Amino acid sequence: MPPDLDRWLREPAVRTRHRRESSAGVEELWRAAATVTLRDCRLLGRLVTVRLPGSRPEMTFEELFRAPPFLPLAQGPTWALSGLCGRIWTVRAEFASLVDPQAFLDWEEPGTVRVLFAHWAEPVAHGAALRSEVRIAPVDRRAAVYLRALEPFIAAFQGLVGLETLSLAVRRAEQR
Repeated sequence: MPPDLDRWLREPAVRTRHRRESSAGVEELWRAAATVTLRDCRLLGRLVTVRLPGSRPEMTFEELFRAPPFLPLAQGPTWALSGLCGRIWTVRAEFASLVDPQAFLDWEEPGTVRVLFAHWAEPVAHGAALRSEVRIAPVDRRAAVYLRALEPFIAAFQGLVGLETLSLAVRRAEQR
């Protein structure tokens, strides 16, 4: 069963979704997804390591979403939710240090956004599907203006999640 994303961020201004199907089972696909590293994803991995302080090419995406500036919000056997808050459009990282999931829900710092990262595997007719959804919500009008200016960048690179990360996880699951 997919996680309840609306509980964490109900009305995003920006939402991206990706899905890749596999003949592998749900648990096998989820385990394969946990092995994908930043280095494995040529362009997306480079973008992440340049943009996020503390990220390293040998990190798995699973490790990335469990380390600051991300905060693990909730997880299940085949799903995980992480969040971050701050000014995602600045050159220097201006992310909040969130102490717990409630801090993500309560976040209201002016001129910032809340970002929810959701990943899960679910059964389909002949195997499983790996899903990824990102939701971004501005806290106020100023943040909404900055976020709109960032949308072309998001549009240009968000497809790499499906093309690189999810596709690689599917290939690994099917090779096992």
